[in-house]
Amino acid sequence: MNPVAPPAAAPCFDTARAVADVVLFEGYVLYPYRASAAKNRMRWQFGVLVPPAWGDRNGEHSAMRTEILMEPRGDATLHAEVRFLRAQRRTVERALPDGGFEPSGSLELPDRVLVPWDEGVVETAELTCAVADLQAAVDGGLALPFRRPAGQDTEDVRDSGGTLIGRLVRRREQVDGVLRLSATELPGPYRALRLTAVVENTGAWQPADGGPADREAALPHALVSAHLMLGLSAGAFLSMTDPPEWARAAAVECRNEQTWPVLAGAAARDDVALSLPIVLEDHPGIAPESPGALYDATEIDEILALRTAALTDQEKREARGTDERAGAVIDLADSMPPEVLERLHGAVRSLREVTGPPVLTTPDPEADLDELLRPDTPWWDPAADRSVDPERDRVPVDGVLVGAGSRVRLRPGKRRTDAQDIFLHGRTALVEAVLHDVDGGVHVAVTVDGDPGAELRRAQGRFLYFQPDELTPVEDGA
Repeated sequence: MNPVAPPAAAPCFDTARAVADVVLFEGYVLYPYRASAAKNRMRWQFGVLVPPAWGDRNGEHSAMRTEILMEPRGDATLHAEVRFLRAQRRTVERALPDGGFEPSGSLELPDRVLVPWDEGVVETAELTCAVADLQAAVDGGLALPFRRPAGQDTEDVRDSGGTLIGRLVRRREQVDGVLRLSATELPGPYRALRLTAVVENTGAWQPADGGPADREAALPHALVSAHLMLGLSAGAFLSMTDPPEWARAAAVECRNEQTWPVLAGAAARDDVALSLPIVLEDHPGIAPESPGALYDATEIDEILALRTAALTDQEKREARGTDERAGAVIDLADSMPPEVLERLHGAVRSLREVTGPPVLTTPDPEADLDELLRPDTPWWDPAADRSVDPERDRVPVDGVLVGAGSRVRLRPGKRRTDAQDIFLHGRTALVEAVLHDVDGGVHVAVTVDGDPGAELRRAQGRFLYFQPDELTPVEDGA
């Protein structure tokens, strides 16, 4: 059964689409936003579903599989939307005196330098079906094949005087794929289903002349940054990280390959899910301080905006000629007012109550009130808050108050990823200080017994840090 794709997206996707757009262009073009930068010469690493002829030979993936639990109500309908980028290859040609054109490495304009580049064209494929029909479907469920045909466009390039100096040629290759949906009912007292959605590149692309496959040749036939949006007209999806207790075992059995689904409905509603090639928490959102898209993976808006504004005029010309989106980033950085930039610095998302075992402190009762408040001291300076004292504070460890001067045995937890910390398992150490971070966490600074550099660490204040649950008190003489 092959249902016809609807003409428009589901309204319930409006909130989730902002996050989906960030995912779609994550790492699309990296600072300093020009094609000549080494980091922008190896692109399309994110959520790429390649043609089978390339994936089978080189270990890349041609399909992604999403499994998520849902509780539809009544005659609910399911809306699924596949979104991806198609690599559109842009070349530059210079105009010849006889009216023809020849390939060129660049075209110089007053405000930009046009160079060859692969642009990202947003593509979507949509399917809407009744959940009841999905349950009743046989032979693997419902399938929506989609094809984006090859094509070519040209754009004339003229100088400031209107003279034709060249053109841009944009070529798109054929892209073929399929979205497959199926659902199975879970045993139990509730009407709950396991939804399986597979997005697959089914393109027949083959290497030219039977030679070795080349990734640059395969990419225009790939689904780049592919992800899936799912919406229920009535009912809810269940969180894959925090499902209700009755569904926990079924959630563990779900298979998610090359993707991960999260809840993404408006105002914490659960009627929309996003299946993404990166792992996000449920109900992700865009930082309200962010002034616009910067496209750079793991971006930090404040730093990127400052560094982008500091590019030379020539670097900005190259960035504007690389991609329209890169040019928009340059314009954003150049026009950002100080009050917007200040808003990016030190944003506080929320304040929460700190719970857990009390940490005993011993402030000086004779201290002057003005000395305690110190209004001119920066918040990050330890002297700004005399209610905590790293050298005098104590933290409970196995019923014993541990602080500077205490001896402990180190038992690094499994959450550690630094092998050097794990090598210290079982070693004894001297506690140098007890510190508190702005999130309410407690960190115990230590120097390891027998460390020949212990005195140097004390002089520099460069200690090893462990959580209280990674320590065991050691009695004197033990």
